[in-house]
Amino acid sequence: MPRRILQGTVVSDKGDKTIVVRVERTYLHPLLKKTVRRSKKYHAHDEGNAVKAGEKVSIQECPPRSKLKRWEVVAG
Repeated sequence: MPRRILQGTVVSDKGDKTIVVRVERTYLHPLLKKTVRRSKKYHAHDEGNAVKAGEKVSIQECPPRSKLKRWEVVAG
């Protein structure tokens, strides 16, 4: 099964080898027919602490690395 890849903005890089990424999605409200924006935060593994807050990154699913981390930063 292919791994999902999401794109978002780094909100926090304070943890060691961990970043928090906010991923926004837009969808059409079923009743109001208005475009709605929703965001969700994901904890991702960043080996080497290379990514800083404010950067755009891509993350992909991976086996669980800790209690909250189920994503990792895609190289490149």
